[in-house]
Amino acid sequence: MPAGIARCGACLREPPPLDGCVAAVGYGYPWDRSIVALKFRGEPGLARALSQLLRSAPWVEPALEAADVVCAMPLSAERLRERGFNQSALLVRRLAPAHGDVSTLLRIRHTPALSGMDRRSRQAQVRGAFAVEPSRIGRIAGRRVLLVDDVMTSGATLHEAARTLRQAGAASVSAVVLARTPRG
Repeated sequence: MPAGIARCGACLREPPPLDGCVAAVGYGYPWDRSIVALKFRGEPGLARALSQLLRSAPWVEPALEAADVVCAMPLSAERLRERGFNQSALLVRRLAPAHGDVSTLLRIRHTPALSGMDRRSRQAQVRGAFAVEPSRIGRIAGRRVLLVDDVMTSGATLHEAARTLRQAGAASVSAVVLARTPRG
């Protein structure tokens, strides 16, 4: 954690599974339109510009340099069939071509879209949704892992993925996201 940043009482009592998360922008105009176009309108070419935006945000470059492994947030097989690509994997391939990883963290359970759900419902939906590919646990154990995602709302999905990686032995887990919604 950068100097001068304090943890709240709740985080001291029950530390979150993420060591930190950096967002490039707030989820609003014009970035929300670009992210929606990438994810839902089948415009994967936007990943190049959005990865440049993410890389230019303060603290992202140091997070990428400090990471041993940079993991994409995985999609369920059903969601991947619907979209035809994983937007987080596209970002990882641009951000960390040498140590990016799109196959170690798995989404083992499909969940409905979380938009419109409150924090508690989101947490319940994603509980147990991730796993580490058994043959790749050695890639995670004792390593500094950086998760890459497009949008963070409540943090439920990123926290569940981080818990899974910690259970597999990750020494630390942080995240970078394109956009952060107002507290969800």
